[in-house]
Amino acid sequence: MRRLVCRLFVALFLVALGGAQQAIEFTCPMDRDVRSKTPGKCPRCGMTLVANLPEPVEYPVDLRVDPPQIPSARPITLEFRIADPETGAAVTHFEIVHEKLFHLFIVSQDLQYFAHLHPAFDGAVFRLDTVLPKPGTYRLLADFYPTGGTPQLVPKTITTAGYMTPLEAAIPQLAPDLSPKHGENLDVELKLDPPQPIAGRKAMLFVHLTPADGLEHYIGAWAHLLAVSDDLVDTIHDHPFIADGGPDMQFNIFFPREAVYRVWIQFQRKGVVNTVVFTIPVTALR
Repeated sequence: MRRLVCRLFVALFLVALGGAQQAIEFTCPMDRDVRSKTPGKCPRCGMTLVANLPEPVEYPVDLRVDPPQIPSARPITLEFRIADPETGAAVTHFEIVHEKLFHLFIVSQDLQYFAHLHPAFDGAVFRLDTVLPKPGTYRLLADFYPTGGTPQLVPKTITTAGYMTPLEAAIPQLAPDLSPKHGENLDVELKLDPPQPIAGRKAMLFVHLTPADGLEHYIGAWAHLLAVSDDLVDTIHDHPFIADGGPDMQFNIFFPREAVYRVWIQFQRKGVVNTVVFTIPVTALR
């Protein structure tokens, strides 16, 4: 009898173990809707799929600017320190995302200035020397992936010394702009489906490039997209849902709310980075 019970216990254990093994799911850290039952790479962004990716937890970011009285049109140094959300200890290990440990986007309050930069890591701090071109408020978006955590897109806001206009009082009046754009060495056309995007619903952005010969990966992806609402509150960093190195790409975007969004898209062709910008109004569901 004991032998029979033991065999039954072993059998049940093996069934449970097999079920646990079957429950493993591999997910892209960047595009969490990309999932697989087997290891591999994300077909959208190229990142390694992670087994049983944990739920997102925000990592605190301490930003220090030197000089503290931030000037415009003069050199400044930005320092980013990342802390463990549970222990508060400094995070010192990060995963490479699109060929870099840290992506930093800087957008001016009037949405006229855009920069995609990569601070250097000294083992404790990410540091970048840069220049803010004019007085005003700037939105900084820190994009990084702590080892053992999940990818982060953390916003910070800084204002140059002496600039007194409140952020909410300086929202730019942006006119819709979907006209074809000319980059450094290619032209870009954009079409939307639906033609009028609705907040919270999928909007498909179809991009056509001319010419497309010599198109290359730019920092590990066929293209990078950053969308920012006119009040700097909402930000989206995305990569093509469909792209194969040819002239056509598709982005699938969920704009979170009614607003006007400035959208920058970056491509690389024959070693040259092209940055083009569109302005997309998004309405609420009526």
